[in-house]
Amino acid sequence: MLTKRIIACLDIRGGRVVKGVQFVDIVDAGDPAELAHRHAAAGADEIVLLDITATHEGRGTLLDTVKRTAATLFVPFTVGGGIRSAEDAAAVFDAGADKVSINSSAIARPELIGEIGGSFGAQAVIVAIDARRGHGASAVEEAEVFVSGGRKATGLRVINWAREAEQRGAGEILLTSMDTDGMRGGFDCELTAMVSAAVKIPVIASGGAGTAGHFVDVFGRGKADAALAASIFHFGVTDSRELKAELQRAGVSVRLPC
Repeated sequence: MLTKRIIACLDIRGGRVVKGVQFVDIVDAGDPAELAHRHAAAGADEIVLLDITATHEGRGTLLDTVKRTAATLFVPFTVGGGIRSAEDAAAVFDAGADKVSINSSAIARPELIGEIGGSFGAQAVIVAIDARRGHGASAVEEAEVFVSGGRKATGLRVINWAREAEQRGAGEILLTSMDTDGMRGGFDCELTAMVSAAVKIPVIASGGAGTAGHFVDVFGRGKADAALAASIFHFGVTDSRELKAELQRAGVSVRLPC
């Protein structure tokens, strides 16, 4: 049985880790290199660093921050934000990343997925999808893709875009529910399960982690391959070591830290 992965996320603004609720009400959480090292040492399987204002500000990824963070890590490291070309991706890999996450740029030019995958392998390309539900009985099926840090609706249905991303060569989908982000009330398991059933590549659930039970739920009912969290790790609610011990007791297969 494949183990489920626990991923710690660092949202970066101005070189600092920040965290908000439903993509707003942003507060400072600390230094990215220090937090990345702490989370990895506590048992996180991977670290994701997302430069959340790069696209909105029309600039590239903060490569100095990437280099400094990568130097502290011994687990797979993903970087997203401001990657608009295979050349941008190459610079991020040179700075120490193992994978890149693309979102707005993939919507603007879907062939970018294949361009990066063709040069560095599909396993190195994560397509991030920021999703917001519709209304009514068909809300989950009508979930829409947003870009520019959740500021702009695209009109694309999440399910359709996830399938296209896979067809174009994405190695994984990072699915963030904007409705549950930062709320600590649980992942959107219905949305995650819908996307997981639609694609054959791994789906990383994001948005809403608050307790170990939420992870059990998204790995079971949500069919997620991995689950990502930020604030519960940054602000000391739990760490990956404690979380994995609880998941193991619940019958979830995880890689236990040494």
